[in-house]
Amino acid sequence: GLDTILVERYPQLGGVCLNVGCIPSKALLHAAEVIEEAKHAAAYGVSFGETKIDLDKLRAHKDKVVGQLTGGLAGMAKARKVEVVRGYGAFLDDHHVQVELTTGDGQDKTGETKIVRFDKAIIAAGSQSVRLPFFPDDPRVIDSTGALELPKVPDHLVVIGGGVIGLELGSVWRRLGAKVTCIEFLDQILPGF
Repeated sequence: GLDTILVERYPQLGGVCLNVGCIPSKALLHAAEVIEEAKHAAAYGVSFGETKIDLDKLRAHKDKVVGQLTGGLAGMAKARKVEVVRGYGAFLDDHHVQVELTTGDGQDKTGETKIVRFDKAIIAAGSQSVRLPFFPDDPRVIDSTGALELPKVPDHLVVIGGGVIGLELGSVWRRLGAKVTCIEFLDQILPGF
């Protein structure tokens, strides 16, 4: 029964996980697992031809999966009369958020702001890749979002960090043909597990 306003920086609802995290990486991971299974199927009597990878079609599949899920969320929000304000929110005080409005396919700021008044707020800010200060400003240094959009299979991919996201995306690109090296500061990968 409450009036609800949702502040979202992305063009589609779903936040980091649905737009550039868990869901798109799982779509690519599934395709990469199929390739891996096909390579090993000859051991039990099932042979396939040489694997041919069309990255544009693979990316289109990933985008379709994301689009279906984000479209469903937009429909649910509209049906439930949730107002969506697109942008970055920052608290002004106990009852006001200033939203820097965004536009386009990315998260480009329009220069406009909107003040949203609230009685109660839920903070669900998502996540952001850590930018290590010693990394050069170089187009070859990408975050996980960039790894979802690589234009071709790299010859050698170095993954900094042995966490879930890095290992998943490293697995995808290894199965698609890249040599992958994972560098982890701690003495084991997946240290939280």
